[in-house]
Amino acid sequence: MSERRSKGFTRWWSYGFSAVAVAMVLGMALLLVLQSIPVWKHEGFHFITGLKWYYRQHEFGAAPMIYGTVAVAAMALLMAAPIGLCAGIFTAEFLPARFRLAVKMIIELLAGVPSVIYGLLGVLFLRNWIYDLLQRFDPVNGDTLLTAAVLLAVMILPTIMTLADDALRGVPSAQRVAGRGLGLNSTEVALYVSIPQAFPGLVAAVLLGLGRALGETIAVFLVVGRQDNQWPENFFSLRPLIESGQTITSKLGGSETNIAYGEPLHWGAMVGLGLLLLMMVTVVTLVGSKLQLRDHAS
Repeated sequence: MSERRSKGFTRWWSYGFSAVAVAMVLGMALLLVLQSIPVWKHEGFHFITGLKWYYRQHEFGAAPMIYGTVAVAAMALLMAAPIGLCAGIFTAEFLPARFRLAVKMIIELLAGVPSVIYGLLGVLFLRNWIYDLLQRFDPVNGDTLLTAAVLLAVMILPTIMTLADDALRGVPSAQRVAGRGLGLNSTEVALYVSIPQAFPGLVAAVLLGLGRALGETIAVFLVVGRQDNQWPENFFSLRPLIESGQTITSKLGGSETNIAYGEPLHWGAMVGLGLLLLMMVTVVTLVGSKLQLRDHAS
């Protein structure tokens, strides 16, 4: 009887804390919506599609910052996802068990490094390296969208690798044994048995890495250049990617947030950026989490 009561007590406490967490997220979203009402009344949907941001003229267009956010996160994902997935496959399928835990612990330590440390390393080394690499294209400096993307790729790599490893280790070992019994070698078992079964989890790993890339602030702030109104004339041109730009997080992390406080329209615009960022990260994270749960359920 006491064991049943203990389980019921634990279950209801879990439900209670989960409800508190959900209520906090919903309350935060509601607060952002209410605080951003002035800019939605002033700009309407043009707040999302507008190309110019001049707060002294009360002109607020977030499209260049949305572009910068998506471009930086997408480039980071293109660089980090193949390396992270391949590293996860290697540790889960080919690395001996006695080395796997040590390698995974080292990789996970990289995820625990504070963002500001990555940002300082980007300032000290990465932006100079990018500037030297792009000399033939005559860049203004090394603070570019590409610099921010490379730095973000390093930051999200441990997340993708660790989650990919977990997804692959979730495949029952009996499936691997059955594959070897059919005459498949270790590489074929990984390609035709483990990866197909862990595919939802691998996609989830990439999406959760994308979620972190979208929400990263301080490291991007230090190396992106923070140039407003950088809208590409040609989306197929790579030139905008090697120039300074602005992301939603770098805008929110700058001094303009303090300047805006107390002026309803300007403050509403800054909070509106936070709302857009919250929506982007929430959608990506929820999709990734759902795929991850589906992978564990299977």
